[in-house]
Amino acid sequence: QVRLVESGGGLVQAGGSLRLACAASERTGSTYVTAWFRQAPGKEREFVAAISRNGGSTYYTDSVKGRFTISRGNAKNTVYLQMNSLKPEDTAVYYCAARKSILIVTTRGEYDYWGQGTQVTVSS
Repeated sequence: QVRLVESGGGLVQAGGSLRLACAASERTGSTYVTAWFRQAPGKEREFVAAISRNGGSTYYTDSVKGRFTISRGNAKNTVYLQMNSLKPEDTAVYYCAARKSILIVTTRGEYDYWGQGTQVTVSS
């Protein structure tokens, strides 16, 4: 059982930056694909970004390409989401998720473990 804990959310003005962190209870870098999802009020949870087990591959949803960067920390049990040029439409609860696989997928149901989420609010 992998436990995931997100941190780094907060309130920021449009155009600003935040860095989210997802700390896992074990070293996920060798075993788990890790992803970030987000859920805005009244909307379904959507895929944002994912990183492969060794960090060599990343994948982003179109709306965040060029603005967000997902990466693994040196200790391999933390995954970061650097968010730049934030927009009000990025406002959501951001969730970290992990799946024990070599394949990056964007489907919510394919991920086995989830964190509790961290709120990101972008003001205009």
